[in-house]
Amino acid sequence: DPPVGAGLTVDAAKQAMQIAFFHWGFHIWAIYGLTGLVLAYFSFRHGLPLSIRSALYPLIGDRIYGPIGHAVDTFAILGTMFGIATTLGLSVAQMNAGFNYLWPAIPVDTWVQVACIAGITLLTMGSVVAGMDKGIKRLAMLNMVIATALMLFVFLLGPTIFILETFLQNTGSYLNNIVERTFNLQAYSRSDWIGNWTLFIFGWTIAWAPFVGLFIAKISRGRTIRQFVFGVMLVPTFFTFFWFSVFGDTALHLIINQGYSELIDQVKADNAIALFKLLEQFPFTSVASFLTVLLIALFFVTSADSGALVVDSLASGGALDTPAWQRGSWAILSGVLASVLLLAGGLKALQSMAIASALPFAIIMLLSAVGMWRALVIESHHQKVSQSNRSGGPGLWRKRLAGIVTYPEKDEVEQFIKGTALTAMIRVAKGLQAQSWPAKVHYDEEHTRAYLEVVSDQLDFLYEIRLREYLRPAFAHPETSETADEDSHYYRAEVFLRRGGLAYDVYGYEDKELISDILDHFEKYLDFLQLSPGVLPWNMAEHDELLNTPKEG
Repeated sequence: DPPVGAGLTVDAAKQAMQIAFFHWGFHIWAIYGLTGLVLAYFSFRHGLPLSIRSALYPLIGDRIYGPIGHAVDTFAILGTMFGIATTLGLSVAQMNAGFNYLWPAIPVDTWVQVACIAGITLLTMGSVVAGMDKGIKRLAMLNMVIATALMLFVFLLGPTIFILETFLQNTGSYLNNIVERTFNLQAYSRSDWIGNWTLFIFGWTIAWAPFVGLFIAKISRGRTIRQFVFGVMLVPTFFTFFWFSVFGDTALHLIINQGYSELIDQVKADNAIALFKLLEQFPFTSVASFLTVLLIALFFVTSADSGALVVDSLASGGALDTPAWQRGSWAILSGVLASVLLLAGGLKALQSMAIASALPFAIIMLLSAVGMWRALVIESHHQKVSQSNRSGGPGLWRKRLAGIVTYPEKDEVEQFIKGTALTAMIRVAKGLQAQSWPAKVHYDEEHTRAYLEVVSDQLDFLYEIRLREYLRPAFAHPETSETADEDSHYYRAEVFLRRGGLAYDVYGYEDKELISDILDHFEKYLDFLQLSPGVLPWNMAEHDELLNTPKEG
């Protein structure tokens, strides 16, 4: 039943693949990527919490820490929980169909599906307790190994040449028609097709954007924006295209060229068994079908596990490290919620509600993209007048070397910030005040940060040294065979300006070296004001909220 033309034709087959590419191509990964990029940028570059509320920082500033921010995160938590539960409840039907196909004694029944959810929840608990590296990472790698093995199995034993040809042709058709399909609303030939398929899928994607975007941001620290965009947009998109070509075009080849038209009726009768009926045409059907059921189960575990990780992070104000029992509670709750909804028969209604929740997130995404663009424009002008982040000077290289290969404790860095750093800032502030510059020095005991602020009628100058915590790397002690503990941390005294973190450590600098570093940045700040009058913000109060160092985080 294609949107244009007659069904059961070669043209309908081409449309099927092109539309599948369109629905699962650049558009959905642009939605996920935009959300993830905004969150990652404002969190890792500007120190804001890694949560959905941070996407609103360009709009409302520090009010993200108030009721508005709490409401946004709560809405994201509910949407993610209902999304995971709904998908889990719908997808166990495919697992149940697979069990029934492999072992007919197992009926297709709601209670069997509830048992599947319970088993997935138990596996999720084990993964959650194991942590990110030992849990999600290993399961995700196992997922990809099994998925790739299953795909290569069908690719090599199926119509290989046909798959390669259609993969290239369908990719070209997708790229050629992407603009037309993007703006096509069937204005001249009204039908329910766009609403039931395209708008439904993109709305569902936007509803899931907080979950997927936050997870992508969480695992992308240390990447450049260019690396992030290419990684998120290209890698999953073209892997998905090849996956659809292998399975979709194999099925179309069986129907068109080999006359296996029974597959159409079987899928229309129960789409949960579609993949298993396709695998009947290959050798080792039972093994392939068992691997398929295992793959589905493992994908559900990683979805529930990563979902629990994201929800727990949102509920904890963007905290990166949370207790295992806390993450496990969210995993259990998602399983219980899925079971209750499955027994109550309310999955379709919840699906509609998840789509309806996409509208506010679509607005948030657009506004936060504009705010991020403004922040990047300002930052680009800063880079023109700031090519170096470090002061020179005799003997400084030795201190930098010592800072690179040593891993100080928290109390050592705290004492450095309270003592040497604060003293250097006070000396600079007194010198600026003597030259009639309104300079002030502040110390934040709660977050262990000292900062020098110079108020200007154009753009305030801020130089901050902030305590930052990192996991101790495995190579921290090359002289021994001892490996670093997973929970072992070290600390740095990092420099932050108003535009964000500079990612270098000044721990161990002497008073004079810190003063020189502060003056270097102040000089570049003055150059920026002189050379970039045209890019200064339209409203200084709004700009202050956009790039001001946060009070928390």
